[in-house]
Amino acid sequence: MHPRRPDGFDGLGYRGIGRDELGPGSRPFSSGSELGSWVTSPPDIPGSRNLHWGEKTPPYGAGTPLGGAGSNEEVNLGVAGPGAEQLNRFAGFGIGLASLFTENVLAHPCIVLRRQCQVNYHARNYHLTPFSIVNIMYCINKTQGPRALWKGMGSTFIVQGITLGTEGIISEFTPLPRELSHKWNLKQIGGHLLLKGLTHVIAMPFYSASLIETVQSEIIRDNPGILDCVKEGIGRVVGLGVPHSKRLLPLMVLTFPTALHGVLHYAISSVVQKLVLFVLKRDNSHNLPAESSTSVQSMLDAYFPELIASFAASLCADVMLYPLETVLHRLHIQGTRTIIDNTDLGYEVLPINTQYEGMKDCINTIKREEGVQGFYKGFGAVIVQYTLHVAVLQLTKIIYSTLLQNVS
Repeated sequence: MHPRRPDGFDGLGYRGIGRDELGPGSRPFSSGSELGSWVTSPPDIPGSRNLHWGEKTPPYGAGTPLGGAGSNEEVNLGVAGPGAEQLNRFAGFGIGLASLFTENVLAHPCIVLRRQCQVNYHARNYHLTPFSIVNIMYCINKTQGPRALWKGMGSTFIVQGITLGTEGIISEFTPLPRELSHKWNLKQIGGHLLLKGLTHVIAMPFYSASLIETVQSEIIRDNPGILDCVKEGIGRVVGLGVPHSKRLLPLMVLTFPTALHGVLHYAISSVVQKLVLFVLKRDNSHNLPAESSTSVQSMLDAYFPELIASFAASLCADVMLYPLETVLHRLHIQGTRTIIDNTDLGYEVLPINTQYEGMKDCINTIKREEGVQGFYKGFGAVIVQYTLHVAVLQLTKIIYSTLLQNVS
């Protein structure tokens, strides 16, 4: 069996020898001298960023240090000294790690409050601004402790791992492309989006179990195991495990909204990311750094545009699909006997007793009983989440600028 990989896939971002120059059967690196032209990238997991300019994104600008290295030249950002070279080598990893930490750890309390507000049809306070969200975070932390804001974080990582593994397995055994080449066509795009949709459908029961862990109140919640998310997901599929009420929606009813949200989120974020990268490339094409320009600016120009584009892509997708996400979470949580925190007060609990018949009925009910703003309950948490992300990116930029100036 031959694995299905994109043409030219080599597993590492090679900056020197072009892929077209490698003959059939030739090895990527044949001597120790060639290893200097290879730069490892962080694993391509959901939420991670391709921090180096390779096949996924066009070179940031012709003539830049990363884009202009010849076949026999090593990547050089203009920083001299062994300490600076070591810093250059791990700068991309450090910057990407800071972004991943913000998305998956530091912002998790915002995700918890955001989901609780979305499924709380009792709420009179919609928390559309960040000020009310910060206040309710303080109240919950005061009454239940810090664990109440970081609940379900382990299950979110498990769902990401299941999604990544499922996508890889499907792409290996089917002709559905995991990556789109530069010479794409409508058939390839359709197959690629179909792969994304199938991945979200297969991961759907585990996503549902993870959602329950993040919104369940800490007051009545037992200490779950790290793999309870997997156990509950499998139980949801085979009809075993914790007994649910008769209002629990079948997985077939959840298939369409889950796949729709996942595919649209991926499509919007991909388009926005490419547009932002195109704009950044165009704006800087007229201001290419001279050979004598500072190594600090070259370093920042090499790594941060990709992070900025990814940040803008995630923000736009989350904002545009927030109403659909609210509907999706309410459908997933219905009939699971989940008890959530009172997002109006912060020190009581409320049961979830909705009776939606499907996606259309849920949309009509929210619009009729809660108004259009009901689709945006908890939107202030999104503002807090991405404000934290901007702050971490700026702080990381300042730290690396200072370090590079000290070693240069």
